[in-house]
Amino acid sequence: MTQLLEKALSEVARLPAAEQDAMAAILLEELASERRWSDSFAKSQDLLAKLAEKALAEHAAGRTKPL
Repeated sequence: MTQLLEKALSEVARLPAAEQDAMAAILLEELASERRWSDSFAKSQDLLAKLAEKALAEHAAGRTKPL
C-alpha cells in the first residue's frame, strides 16, 4: 500500500462509521467504474484499429481537412 493511500485511509478511519461507509461506497463504485471502463476499452481494440485504418486511408486519399 502506498503512503498516500495509507494516509487517506487513516483519515477516513477517524470519521464516524456512517461517513466511513459513505467513503467506502464511493471508493468501491469508483473502482468498479474503472474496471468497467478498462473492460470496455479492451473489448474495443479491434474496432478502434479498423477505424484508425479507415481514417488513415481517407487522409491518404486527400479526403480530410486540417483542424
